This record gives sequence, structure tokens and C-alpha cells, in this order.
Amino acid sequence: MKTYSTLFFMACILLLLQPQNAKSQDIFSPPDEKLSVKAMLATDKIVIDGILNESAWTTADSLSDFTQIEPFQGKAAENKTSVRVLFDSEFLYVGVKCFDQLGKEAIRVPDLKRDFDWRAHDTFAICIDGFNDNRNSMSFVTNPYGAQKDYLSFDAVLFDSDWNGLWKVRTSITDKGWFAEFQIPWKSIRYTKGSGDVQSWGLNFLRLRRASNEISAWSPYPRSFSFNRMEYSGQLTQIQPPPPSTNIQVNPYALVSTNKLIDAGKSNDVDANYKIGADVKWAMNSNTIGDLTINTDFAQADADVQVNNVSRFSVLFPEKRQFFLENASLFGPGLIADGNTGGKMQILPFFSRRIGLGQQGRPLPIDGGLRLVNRSLKQNFGLMAVRQRSYDMLPSANFAVGRYSRNFGKQNRLGTIATMKSTTGSHTNLTGGLDGFLRFGNSNSLNFMALESVNDNGTGKGFSGYSQYFYTSNKITAWWTESIVTRNFTSEMGFLSRTDVISTNPGAVANLRGKYLPFQKFIRSFQPAINAAWYHQASSKKLIEREIRLTPFWLEMQDGGFYGFTWSSQHQNLVSSFFPLGIAIDPGQYDYLRYSFTAGSDPSRKISFSLQYEFGDYYNGKLKTSDLAVSIIPIPHISLKASINRNQFESVGTNSETKDVFLYTLQGRFAVNPRIQLVGLYQKNSQNTLDSFNIRFAWEYSPLSYVYLVLNSRETLGDDFVRQTEQQGIFKISYLKQF
Repeated sequence: MKTYSTLFFMACILLLLQPQNAKSQDIFSPPDEKLSVKAMLATDKIVIDGILNESAWTTADSLSDFTQIEPFQGKAAENKTSVRVLFDSEFLYVGVKCFDQLGKEAIRVPDLKRDFDWRAHDTFAICIDGFNDNRNSMSFVTNPYGAQKDYLSFDAVLFDSDWNGLWKVRTSITDKGWFAEFQIPWKSIRYTKGSGDVQSWGLNFLRLRRASNEISAWSPYPRSFSFNRMEYSGQLTQIQPPPPSTNIQVNPYALVSTNKLIDAGKSNDVDANYKIGADVKWAMNSNTIGDLTINTDFAQADADVQVNNVSRFSVLFPEKRQFFLENASLFGPGLIADGNTGGKMQILPFFSRRIGLGQQGRPLPIDGGLRLVNRSLKQNFGLMAVRQRSYDMLPSANFAVGRYSRNFGKQNRLGTIATMKSTTGSHTNLTGGLDGFLRFGNSNSLNFMALESVNDNGTGKGFSGYSQYFYTSNKITAWWTESIVTRNFTSEMGFLSRTDVISTNPGAVANLRGKYLPFQKFIRSFQPAINAAWYHQASSKKLIEREIRLTPFWLEMQDGGFYGFTWSSQHQNLVSSFFPLGIAIDPGQYDYLRYSFTAGSDPSRKISFSLQYEFGDYYNGKLKTSDLAVSIIPIPHISLKASINRNQFESVGTNSETKDVFLYTLQGRFAVNPRIQLVGLYQKNSQNTLDSFNIRFAWEYSPLSYVYLVLNSRETLGDDFVRQTEQQGIFKISYLKQF
């Protein structure tokens, strides 16, 4: 262990001593005088069609001096972007002209889904700080075909990526490039309370020209920072929003479903059901929002994608249900693993998938829920309560979570969180603690959390916590994470990737560019990295796992592709048997080496791929793992993706088993436009020879009002391992009305 520790720290020092880039590539401080633009009152009606031919647009100031963020920080953008801002009594308007020297031939749009991956598209984004506090922002994003993406940001650390605001955008494509016209209702923007007063807001614009993978912004910021670091934003002045008024959204729905169970090839009767319910959102003022959900339904949520897990850590599946996605960042402080900065440890005191979902992600009925959220310059707080109905043998349960955080300084925060799950006829579980985020200067930050848990019957008493330091610059990213979960810590509303563990995870990544690289026409950066993780059993203090990962070769290409090689040294000390994909591995100590090659092509191309091939020893045998994904996008309206995960075990485990396990996945998206789409997912796992599919048709016939048609089929193994097929058909219609 001492040898590996010495190797790790020597490699970190070498990374930190890498040559410095040119000054223009350094981290720079926010400007003393911000760029500014005046908002102009629209003199005539604006028709949202993406053409921008109304005379009112000619009266507004034009912004066209965009600065590169990538690849050459500080240089002028290669292609002109023109932006104008108007407003009237109902809306804020933004008109955009993204000129391109190659015209429409340069446009890249892989798909038309909402909340698209902006780094794979030609993109234009608006970032608004209505409180002008340099901390909070709302982003509205589109591509040349008018697909929408929106999210909320808090200190550029916490993000509500799945927030869906009520706004409109239309686009047009010409031989000169592409144009976009945004119409954002005042009711969809959070801003300080006033009586029609003239205000100034934080504002920034971003453009990604995907053909050259160039990112530019109106108000520049360091490339290693987020677009949402609002201390670097410009200012929108002379804006006159109306005083906040009644702002209530009512979204009722009706649903009809059929369910059929095919048991051992014999079809049972079809069970037909109907369901009605509603969601209500009340923006009481610019800071406070209340939500009510009655007879909640999530039939339209994306299906979970299966994974084959060969590690000793639990897999965290993402939340996909809209009620729980909104304001998720407020209720979701915690340690999130990304394979590097947090190692494999994940500690979340509140994980919304504990509500309304059973084994294997099966929905459980929810009677209703309430949520109240307040966000302001000085503080943030939220309360949520949900009632889960009894189902089959499962008793009913009540869930509650409360969260408070206090902002201080420029970008610092201290907070507390508490959760409660009360199961009818059983017990009540309580978890609570403190957390914080501190930013020191532009590049250094620290976040931390300490939690305790207990059940009302005296069991489940334990402690969990973490601290995580980050250093971020254009040349080096470094971190050090410490975390602990004691043996008896029990958070029934949270998520833990591992229990009874103390982990240590330091690491660093260098980012070398410019004159240090050959073939700069093709290579954007060279990013060697090293990270390590030590896991000790909290109850015995014994080392139970250690991993040191060295990535001596990682290239980021100019077109967005990547190529890398990683070497890892593993030490596993199993204190109990381990069963990866059904293979039994005895307790004991195992030391081995593994290697991996990673490659990926430009994701905006009509045909693209990603590949990871990992091989080497695995406990007492060998394991080869292959992940291959191929995307085919003939036109933006059709997107197809096929992937294969293969695990080849050789002489592994108690019985020296040798076997192949495949997981096949097919995904397709067919769109008439961004508002009418058909999406499909099919998976087959050779581990159990079971398959499943999900097909969903969605028509957004009015903003945030939908018609859904969903077909689900999933094979399972019932009693005595008899194959069963669960089939479901769903028709759902919802309508959103804003008052």
C-alpha cells in the first residue's frame, strides 16, 4: 500500500508542475464594469416565427461582439452572432441571428428531444439572473430546429436540469445561418418584486457552433467555469417587468390503461382501469412557489435503462418523474459519484425514487403530495410531504423532507436537511444533518455534510458525512474527498452506494493545450489524470478496497471526439461473499491489475460511436468488459442508437466459472417536430434471457399540455422461476392552464 501511495502522490506533483499556458488562457477575475444592453419596449406585435421581420426589432440595440470560450479563450468568435432584446406588458423577447460562413451546410442537430444534450448540437442559450445577485439564474436554450432546453442554476453548483418552464421559441434556417425568436412570459421568470420599476438583471448569451466545436459568449468567462457563473455575466438594463400578479398553473389529466399478465405462455384476462388527477402550481410571489399533486401519475416518464453491475457499489438510477424533478437541487445536497471526484461513494439524504417506486422500479400508487419552496437572496427553504397508498402486501407510508439553507458572502451557503418516512403499522425513520458550500476566490471550493439517523424504535442509529475540496483552473482540476457511513446508519428516504465504510479519494487532471500539442488542427487538449480511492470498513478500520487509476493518455479532439488509456491497480478484501452477475466469489484478499481503452467520435455526426474496452485480472480470474454504442442520425427527425454491453468472465469465483453476459439495447426517436415525437426502448439481457420494451408517443398540442400513448412490456421470473410477461397500454391527456 505504501508503494502505491507514493506512486499516487508523485504523479499528482508531476501534474501540478506541468508548464503554464499563455496568460490569455488563465483564470481571470470578473469584470469591474460589466457589459450592458438596454431592453427596448416593443412598438408593435411580435409574431414568434423565427423570422424577425417586425419593425420593432430594428429599434433594439444589437449585440454582436461575442468572445470565444473554446477553443481559444479570449479571441473573437469566428462567426458573427447578433442578439436583440425587447419586452412588452406580457413577455420578454430575444431575437437571435446565428450567422455562419458555410450557411445551412454547417448546421448540426442530432435530435429534437426536449432537454437535449447541448454539446452535441448547434446551440444558443440565454441566462437570466432576475434577482441580480450573481448567484441564481434561469437558462433558456434552443437549437436550429427549435427544440427546447431549460434549467435553473444556483451558484453554478446546484442545477435543476429537468425544470420545464412555460415559454416559446421558433426558428428558421437560411443560407446565412439560423435565426431564433424567444418569447418568455414574465410569469416564467423570477425577479425582484416591484411596481413596474425599472430594473437591471444579470444576463449572458452563449453560442455553440458545433461544426467547429466553438463556444462563444457575449460576456466572457474562463473556459473551465460554467456559463452560469453569473459574476461574469453582463447586465440587461432599463427592463420594466410588471409587478408580480396571480400566477397559478392548473394541470389536470385523465388516463385509461389496460394491463395483461401472460403467465407461462397463458394469457390472463385484460384488466382495464381509468384514473384522473391534477397538479397545481401557485407562484405566490417571485420567491415562493407551492405545488399540489393529487392522485399522482407518472405514466409518461422515461423507462429505466438496465445496467449489468460488476462492482461492489449499488447503482443509482436517475429520477425521471416531473413532480420530483422540480426544485430537486434544493432537496438534493449530497455526494454524487462520477467515477473520479467522488470515487464510487454516493451519499444522498433524500432520494425521491424511494417514494412511489417499488422493486425493479415498479410504480406504487401515490394519493397526493405538497411542496413549498422559497428562494431569495439571503435564504432558501423547502418542505415536501407525500402520501403513498398501500399496494398488495406493502403498507401505506408517509414521506416528508424539510430543507433550509442560508446564503452569506458572495457565494457561500450553510444549510440543514431532515427527512422522515413513517410506515403504517411498522416504524418511523428519521435522518437529519448539516451541510455547506464555501467558495474561496475564483478557483477553490469546499462542500461538506454531516448526517445522523435513528428509528423511533431505537434501531438504525448511525452517522454519515463527507467533505470535498475542489481546485479548478484552466490548467489543473484537483480534488480531495473524504466520506464515512457507519454500520448502522439507515436513511430510508436516501441513497447510499455502500454502508459501513470510510473512503478517501484524491485526484487531479491536467489540461495541456496550445504549443505543447502536435496536430493542433485535430487535437484540442491532452488531459493526463490520476485518482485514487481507499475504502476502509468503518466498524473494524480494515482496508476493504483500494483502487489507483492512472490515465497517462487522454486526448480531447477538436470535433468533440476523445481517445484514452487507463491503468488501474485494484485491492479487494471481501469480508463476505460477492455475487457479480450471479457468480459467487469467496471472502478473501485479491490483488490485480486492469486496463481500459476508451474512444469516441464527434456526437454531432450522422454516424458516431463510443467504445470502452476494459480487460485484465478480476478477483481470482479474468474479466473483459466491452461497451460499444453506435448512433445513426440520417436527419434530425430520426435518431437511432444501438449498444452492447459484454462481460466475459474467465475462471472467476468459487467454481471458476467462465461465461459471457450480454446486454443489448436499442433506442429510437422519430419526430415530426420538437412537439410531436415517438420514442422507443428495447433491451434484452442474456443473464436471464428476459427482454423488455417501452414505446411512447407524445404530442405537445399546447405549451406543456400533452397527449401520450404508451406501450410497455416486461418479462420477469415469477414463482418457481416461471417466465411471466407484463404488458400495459396507456392513453393519457393533460392540459395546462395558467391564470
